[in-house]
Amino acid sequence: MAVAGDERIDVPRGLKGVVVTTTELGDVRGTEGFYHYRQYSAIELARTRSFEDVWFLFVHGRLPAAEERAPFAAEIARLRVLPEELRPVLRSIAMAGERFDPLAGLRTALSLIGAARNLPPLWESAPQRRAADALLVGAVTPTILAALYRIRAGAEPVEPREDLSTAANWLRMVTGKEPGPAAVAAIERYLIATIDHGFNASTFTARVIASSGADLVSAVAGAIGAFSGPLHGGAPDRALEALDEIGSPERIDSWVRGRIAAGDRIMGFGHAVYRTEDPRAVMLAEIAGELAEHADAQGLELVEFAAAVHRRVTGILAELKPGRELHVNVEFYAGVVMQLCGIPRSMFTPTFTASRVVGWCANILEQAEDTKIIRPIARYTGPRPPRPVPSA
Repeated sequence: MAVAGDERIDVPRGLKGVVVTTTELGDVRGTEGFYHYRQYSAIELARTRSFEDVWFLFVHGRLPAAEERAPFAAEIARLRVLPEELRPVLRSIAMAGERFDPLAGLRTALSLIGAARNLPPLWESAPQRRAADALLVGAVTPTILAALYRIRAGAEPVEPREDLSTAANWLRMVTGKEPGPAAVAAIERYLIATIDHGFNASTFTARVIASSGADLVSAVAGAIGAFSGPLHGGAPDRALEALDEIGSPERIDSWVRGRIAAGDRIMGFGHAVYRTEDPRAVMLAEIAGELAEHADAQGLELVEFAAAVHRRVTGILAELKPGRELHVNVEFYAGVVMQLCGIPRSMFTPTFTASRVVGWCANILEQAEDTKIIRPIARYTGPRPPRPVPSA
């Protein structure tokens, strides 16, 4: 409701459904169970294109021609190498704290790179410099995350290879092993499907910071902070932990009903936008089924158990919360797929981050074209202040 003589407008909690700007990067159509990058279905791109092709789309606004693929991949490969200014301190970053926090380490490492390379404020930099900084951050992020993990685990970091794709490099740098084609294909589809997803909390955070004219790394670091929350990107491992807690098919109903009765959220179900099944979850469920065909007995059991939990949770939620439209989301099957591909649980959310950083950077560059700072207001509900004394 607008207030006379003021510009205050009441909006829903969490800005739900509020349009705050325009974008050419993509959109999420929650009632249809569909989302797209530019004019292309994101899921179709994940099924038919490489991660590098879709990255090119976010950078240049179109899919690459055949002759453009190799030069773009070569440019990314050159930028993947761990920066020299980071190498002397990477061990200290990785070993900080009693609990390994790869996203905190990534924020620190990127901030150091930004400071060492004097990344200029977006407000003062040319579009070509912004684009170069964005490509560097997107390319080096997976290398940093994988190196932090391996150092913390007591192993040496694995240098990226120029002849491998982003997905293949990620698996190799994290696990230290040559990845099989099925795992590479699965992770590549996951990475493509999670590059961007509308104005979620981390993307909006990145754009708010970018609107202030700050440097690109500051905006990415803010996005990482928002993404680390368990209500946002930090949920794939928690969804798999729920499967561990349930333990067996006969405990599904009692566990789910107990959680709902206690008012707890069931990780991996429900979404802020979708009123259908998350299309990313649908694709990941298919990928899990494909991986199960080549998995050992333990992997096959995991996929079958996840499917059983999916069916029962959906049914119980429909029974106990009619009309809420609480369906499976991307986190539920993401954890299953990543575990089948050999990625440790502590690296589930970092895997998500390795792709989403490309989307953050694209949003930051788009926001940098707008000179208006994002500056909402809050409605004050504290103790009543004294009335101002009119001036004489």
